[in-house]
Amino acid sequence: MRVVVVSQWFPPENASIPADIIRALVDVGHDVTVLTGFPNYPTGRIYDGWKQRPRQDTCADGYRIRRVALYPSHDSSAFKRAAGYLSFGAMSTAFGWSRLRHADVVYVYHPPLTSAIGPWLSRGLAGAPYVLHVQDIWPDSVVEAGLIHGLPLKTANNLLTRACNAIYRRADGIICIAPTMASTLRARGAPERSLHVVPNWADESVFFPTARDESMALKLGSADHFTVMFAGNLGPLQGLDVAIRAAAQVRDLADFRLVLVGDGVARASLATLARDIGADNVIFVSPQPLSAMNSVTRCSDIQLVCLRDLSFFRGTIPSKLGAVMASGLPVICAVNGDAGALVDEAGAGWACEAGEVEALARTFRSAYASSEAELSMRGSAARNYYERHMARPTATTTIERILRSAQRRM
Repeated sequence: MRVVVVSQWFPPENASIPADIIRALVDVGHDVTVLTGFPNYPTGRIYDGWKQRPRQDTCADGYRIRRVALYPSHDSSAFKRAAGYLSFGAMSTAFGWSRLRHADVVYVYHPPLTSAIGPWLSRGLAGAPYVLHVQDIWPDSVVEAGLIHGLPLKTANNLLTRACNAIYRRADGIICIAPTMASTLRARGAPERSLHVVPNWADESVFFPTARDESMALKLGSADHFTVMFAGNLGPLQGLDVAIRAAAQVRDLADFRLVLVGDGVARASLATLARDIGADNVIFVSPQPLSAMNSVTRCSDIQLVCLRDLSFFRGTIPSKLGAVMASGLPVICAVNGDAGALVDEAGAGWACEAGEVEALARTFRSAYASSEAELSMRGSAARNYYERHMARPTATTTIERILRSAQRRM
């Protein structure tokens, strides 16, 4: 089967999901070509050692990569972000047209949904069928994230809704990462036969159960403390201001620490908030290399997964949750909807309302009062659930079957 993979993000960027799917396809003998951009995520700057050109063809381990030029941007400007998304959609269409037309099936990693422009146009001209792998639903995530403001909002929302629904409806397969996401797309007219729920998996070469690294714990300032840790993007959508305010409410727990590992556009404001409200039990740690993240996360008693209370988040399961569960760590999940339900079903930790300071503070206290045996039991339950329902081999085999099915319906 000739498969074209369209993904704006690809290694050396942190894009383990499309990379894992490609590896699985190549391993069972499929012919794979990747259409992607030049690496710039998450800074919006082309990586050192790379130089953009209209098109660059290379070979990797058993597959081909075609990189196309794009406008690199990942800042808070809606115009610049749109330019980045649209430039990749246009360039991947122009320089990937022949590949798209003659593929047996096209796999599109979304977001951004503009990556599907070429496959959508090609399919309309009796080209190859395409399968979308949806990580968040457009335009909901674009609008609710606050990237568009003022008078253009309604117009942009209407245009995006029509364009996105057209792309969803024409898809021969849609892989959703959570049940509510599938229900939402079904209500928007996506054919029932096209919808599949496949939870995201973790980078299993990085995240797995292992012993605590005491030297790392000393480095992070979590030794001899009860540590709740958030490790990842410190952005506006994570709702970490709620976590800091909740930590301030449990300052009477002398050895409780909330450790925030990472960087992002909200880091400075979060540090200011912690200082202003006297949350001296909150520790900020600089970003750590991916290769060290398992050791970093193992220095916590509990991992925190949180997002703002936005409607589109109710139909998503954050990739961070999969990484925590793969590591065999208990979790506090302050995400409404499917993610919290998954934690409850797995017995992997505590779920509480997103955006509620008092609820999260109560959950911190409940977790703090837990015995070591209970924490260990919840961590083991997280790992067992991950192995049964979320592991990479099962997921990639299912996705390969979905691609084959889409090819047969051509």
